[in-house]
Amino acid sequence: MKCNHSSDNKPDEYKLCVSGVPIFNHLSFDEMQKVVQSAHSKNYLKGEMIFQPGDLTEQLLIIHTGRVKIYRVSELGKEQLLRILEPGDFIGELSLFTSDTSANYAEAMSNTEICVIHRKDLQGMLVTHPEISLKVLEEIGKRLKEAEMTIERLSLQDAEKRVASYLIEQISSATNSEDGIAPITIVLPMSKKDLSSYIGTTQETLSRRLTTFQERGWIKQSGQRNIIILNKEELANIAH
Repeated sequence: MKCNHSSDNKPDEYKLCVSGVPIFNHLSFDEMQKVVQSAHSKNYLKGEMIFQPGDLTEQLLIIHTGRVKIYRVSELGKEQLLRILEPGDFIGELSLFTSDTSANYAEAMSNTEICVIHRKDLQGMLVTHPEISLKVLEEIGKRLKEAEMTIERLSLQDAEKRVASYLIEQISSATNSEDGIAPITIVLPMSKKDLSSYIGTTQETLSRRLTTFQERGWIKQSGQRNIIILNKEELANIAH
């Protein structure tokens, strides 16, 4: 699957690197084709740095294949994971409004292909499709909310609350959580090492808290990333 337009065979809509992106997926197929024509692809190997603090941010980066982690490093060398990007996710939306330098690191977690759209091309799209601006603002709003939750988690909650809060957040996206009674299976979207960095604790503390929740009969761990929620109410009480 390529970001660039193929003149031989018109690619299927779902193969376009922009088709799953919130700020573009409302466009028609032909309109998305025009967006694709403005994009070019870059490939990164696992562990390769995509950008780092001080790099100029003038591009929208769309994850086409692979995974990317966004993080900061403290003066003491401690890594704070901010987000993990998967296919369809993007970063660099603020490049629409300003040229600035990055404060974060972006690293490929696996072999990754990224579709890149330059700021001037994005701004040109807004002239013909001003609704994209509204989609961008909507996405920025979501990310501000996520940032506020992260700040609250790191500054106001102890480790037990952080772990419980994170599990409750994951429940909302589980497919079998409608009745709130049956066991709910969630799959952690990252390794426990990355999760401990994301919630601002150590991997050992995370493991101890999960073990404690399991001993209390609130969860059951299955494999490295599967967690069965047995008592959502008790977890919610801890989280709040």
